[in-house]
Amino acid sequence: MGMEGILLEEEDAKDWVYRGEGAVNIVLGYIGSSLTFVGKVLRIQKVPKFKEKYTVGTSDFSVHEKILWKDSFDLDTCRSRDDAERLYVQNVMIPLLGSEHVDAGVRVSVSRGFLEAIEKDHLCERPCWRVDAAKVNILCDSALLISDHIVFPDGIHKEVPCISVEIKPKWGCLPCSRFLAEGNALKRTISRFQMHQALKLHRGETSGVSEYDPLDLFSGSIERISRALKSLFTTPQNNFRVFLNGNLIFGGLGGGTDDTTVKSNEAFEDKIGDVIQAERGQRKTEFLDLVSEAIFQSGVLNHLLEAQKRDFLDIEGAIHAYYNVISQPCRVCQDLGDNELSQRYSSLHSLSSEESIEIVKGFLIAATAKDLSMMISFRPREEGDQVSSYNTILLDSTNQLFEYKAYFIDLDMKPLKKMEYYYELDQKIVRCYNRLEMAVNGSPDSHE
Repeated sequence: MGMEGILLEEEDAKDWVYRGEGAVNIVLGYIGSSLTFVGKVLRIQKVPKFKEKYTVGTSDFSVHEKILWKDSFDLDTCRSRDDAERLYVQNVMIPLLGSEHVDAGVRVSVSRGFLEAIEKDHLCERPCWRVDAAKVNILCDSALLISDHIVFPDGIHKEVPCISVEIKPKWGCLPCSRFLAEGNALKRTISRFQMHQALKLHRGETSGVSEYDPLDLFSGSIERISRALKSLFTTPQNNFRVFLNGNLIFGGLGGGTDDTTVKSNEAFEDKIGDVIQAERGQRKTEFLDLVSEAIFQSGVLNHLLEAQKRDFLDIEGAIHAYYNVISQPCRVCQDLGDNELSQRYSSLHSLSSEESIEIVKGFLIAATAKDLSMMISFRPREEGDQVSSYNTILLDSTNQLFEYKAYFIDLDMKPLKKMEYYYELDQKIVRCYNRLEMAVNGSPDSHE
């Protein structure tokens, strides 16, 4: 779809509503009448509030970053970060996840007045901590227009209800790298998500530990997938949201919900009554069964898991390749000194430039795959409906046939310079979990 000659002006801002946001972008849904934008969402770039200067071009891409991605796309040809993000999705992530599950989107021009109006109009809808951290980048001259995956494009003006679930799957596998430090061996048996929960609780970022384990969701077992979804519903945090006809009916907008109360559970049952034809008190269970069956039947997570496994050395190995790529002394080895582990890492520092680039590239691609969201949308299909291009699934308990589609969203390209941050966060997560384990087991060191 070509977007030449289209410019979103200040007066157009009223047609866009706040849908949610992540660390990098604000997402807006369209409520106007233009066929160009019906069934679309707009991703607008944010900028940290503490950043004194910010740009719209690609000057924030380093020379090493341009070398890293040169075989996939040319960063020098990108007018903006949006351009780079779109090419990254198109040339790197779509081949891995499948074009049927990813929409790279198109760039649409926006005026400064439009961006300023968006910043002002939706300020009160954004979570306070998001507002404190970042604002709309009003210097951008474009935004990314992509399909709205919580609706069916051919059913926007029909009376058929559409229910959608957004899931952040997180890391679906355990590392098996030989470069893990001995004190970090628990990473081989406990999922990263569960360990990270301990750190978040310690920091006060959540009021309780999630029951969810990504290893269940990626297991390929219908029973374990079902268990994962029930856990996500019970403790959704910011990892599980449900939309009905484009409107959020469960979960938080830009933040999250720690625990599901009896009241919110009952309200959810009432809201989905027109979609799931079951008795009140059974609708939530039937809906989660529908989602479980769709994940199991579609195999949509198989490609995602393979993309995550491109991180085959874990950050404890990849960080050394990173220092090779940027041609800097390895700070990790400097901190380790001359011990046995440091000697083991010497093999990584003997790698060629090409080999180091492939390791780091694989890690960053995996980081995208570990941090994205998955949207699955359903709508009832009646007898006599025209042949559809969508997959169908039968909910046996209610004898309802549903069409469904599954898409991955938020496939942001991770900055090369975040490698050090990833390493430091990993070490904090492991240390915190180790201290928790020692405290629970009554270790004499638990007072530290």
